[in-house]
Amino acid sequence: MTLRRFNLVSQQLAARHWRLVFVVMLVLLHLSATRGASDGWARGFMLAHFGLFMLWQPFMRGEHRLSLQQSVAVLAISAAILLFLNWWLLGLWVSVLAGIVGGKVFLFHARWLRRFYTVVLAYLIVLLLGWIVPNAFLSIAPRELDWLMDYGLPPLLAVMLVVPAESEPAETPQMVDFFYAALLFLVLVVLALGAFAFMRAADLEYGIALSFSLFVIAGVLLALSLAWNPRTGFTGLSMYFSRYLLSIGLPFEQWLRFLAELSQMESRPERFLQEACAGLARLPWVSGGVWRSAEETGEFGGQTAHFVDYTGSELHLRVYSRNRLSPSLNWHFQLLGQLLAEFYLTKVREQKLQQQTYLQAVHETGARMTHDMKNLLQSLNILCSAAELDESGNSAELNELVRRQLPVISQRLQQALAKLQKPQLEGGQFVPAKTWWEGFKRGYQNRNVTFVESEVADAVLIPKELFDSAGDNLLQNALRKRKLDQAVAVEVTLRCADSIELAVCDSGAPVAPQIVQGLLRGPVPSESGFGIGLFQTAKHAAVSGFTLALACNEPGKVCFTLRASAPAAASRA
Repeated sequence: MTLRRFNLVSQQLAARHWRLVFVVMLVLLHLSATRGASDGWARGFMLAHFGLFMLWQPFMRGEHRLSLQQSVAVLAISAAILLFLNWWLLGLWVSVLAGIVGGKVFLFHARWLRRFYTVVLAYLIVLLLGWIVPNAFLSIAPRELDWLMDYGLPPLLAVMLVVPAESEPAETPQMVDFFYAALLFLVLVVLALGAFAFMRAADLEYGIALSFSLFVIAGVLLALSLAWNPRTGFTGLSMYFSRYLLSIGLPFEQWLRFLAELSQMESRPERFLQEACAGLARLPWVSGGVWRSAEETGEFGGQTAHFVDYTGSELHLRVYSRNRLSPSLNWHFQLLGQLLAEFYLTKVREQKLQQQTYLQAVHETGARMTHDMKNLLQSLNILCSAAELDESGNSAELNELVRRQLPVISQRLQQALAKLQKPQLEGGQFVPAKTWWEGFKRGYQNRNVTFVESEVADAVLIPKELFDSAGDNLLQNALRKRKLDQAVAVEVTLRCADSIELAVCDSGAPVAPQIVQGLLRGPVPSESGFGIGLFQTAKHAAVSGFTLALACNEPGKVCFTLRASAPAAASRA
C-alpha cells in the first residue's frame, strides 16, 4: 500500500511540477560534474539525478509497470554509476540527454515550451564541451572553465525556472523524435572526438582543436545540405532517401499494382475489400488482421500482441505484426491503409453511381412518359370533342379522323409501355423526316396551326421519339397561350437543308426573364407548371445529338428550336 501511494505521489509530482523536477535533475547533474567524476558525492548526486530522470523520462507513462528486463537494466545503470562513473561515461550520458532534449525541441509548436527546451539544450552542450570533455582530455582543466561552471552555467538554470513555458502535454512514447535525437547525439560525439584527434595529431590546444572540429563538421553538413536538394535540375539525396523509406519492409509499388489489378477484376466493394485484406498477409511483417466497413466485418491470419490501427471514414483496419513495428513501418501502414480505403471508397461510389444512374433513367423515363400521356390524353379529348359535336354519329369527317388518330395513339401507347419496361436514354427508332412531318401535321389538323416545310428530303432520317416529344411539348405550350389570347398565331417549321431544324414559334408574350435563366436546365416555376417537360426534352435531345434552345424571346415572336448539334446527326440514312 505504501509503495502504491509513493508511485501515485511521484506520478502527480512529475505531471504537475514537471519543470521543477527537470530543473532539479539538471542541478544534481551540475553538482556531480562540478565535484568531479571520481568524487563519492558526485556519484551520489548522479544517482539522484538518474532517479529524477526516471520520473521525467518521455519514453514510458508514469503508470507503466517495469518488466523484469527493464528493472534489471535500471539496476545495472545505477550500479555502473556507483562503481564505474568517470568523465567518459559522464560525457556519454550528457550526450544522450542532449540528444533526447534535442529530439523534443522539434516536436512542440508552443513557443515558450520550445524555447525552454532550447535553453536546456544549450546548457547541456556547454556543459559537455566546456567542462566534461576538457576534463576527460586534459589532466588539468584551465581556470577559465572553473569560472564557467561557477558563474556561467548557473544563470541558465535560473532562466529555466523563469521562462513562462506552457504546460507540457501528457507524455507518450512518440514525444521524442528519434531521428533528430540520434543525429544530435552523433554530431556531439563526432565533435568531441574530432577535437581530441586535432589535439593529438596537430598538438593543438583544446579551444583551437574544438574550433577546427566545428568547421569540419559545418563543412560536411553544408555539403550534405547541397547534395540533399541541389536545385540544379538533378535529383538529390532526398529522392533516394524517400525511395528508401518507401521500401522498408513494404514493397509500396507492388502493393499499389496489386490493388490496381484487383480493382479491375472485382467490382463488388465488399468482395474487393475482403480480397485486398487477404493480400496483406503476403507482407513479411504481417501475421493477420481485422477489418470493418459499414456493411460487413472480416478477419484474416492470426492475432498477436503487436498491432497497428487505421481508421477512416468508411473503413477500420487493424493489422497484427509478428514484432513491434518501428515508426517507419507504422507510417508505411498508415499509407497502406489510406490507399486501400481510397480504392474501397471508389468501388462504393461506383456501385452507388450505377444505382443512381438506373434510378435516374427510370425517373427521366417516367417524366417523359407523363408528358407523352398528357399529349395522348389531349388527342383523345379532341376525338371526344369531335364526337360530341357530331350529333348524328355518321359523319364521314369524324370517321376519317378516328381512323387516322387511333392507330397513332395505339402506336405511341405501345412505345410508352416499352419504355417503362426498359428505361433508357437513347435516340430510339429513326424514321424518314418527311414521313414524320406528314404524320405530325395530321395530328394537329383543324387546330389553326401553320405548318411550313423547307427542303425536306426523303433520305433524311430523324429520331422519332425525340421529335414526337419535342413537337408535342413545344406545340402544346404554344397552344396554351392561345387559350389566354385567341389572337396568338402558332407556326411550326421543319428545315432539312444543311442540318435538321424543327422550330415552333408563337406571337404571344415572351418568357419571363427570371424563368429564362433556368429554363431547359432544370425545373423552373411558372404559371403553367415547372418546365419539366422542356427540361427532359432538352436532356433527351443532348443524348441524341440535338440541341433544344430558346432561339427568340421577344414580344410577338417566341421561338423554340430543335436543331442537330453536329452535321453527322443531320443525315442518318
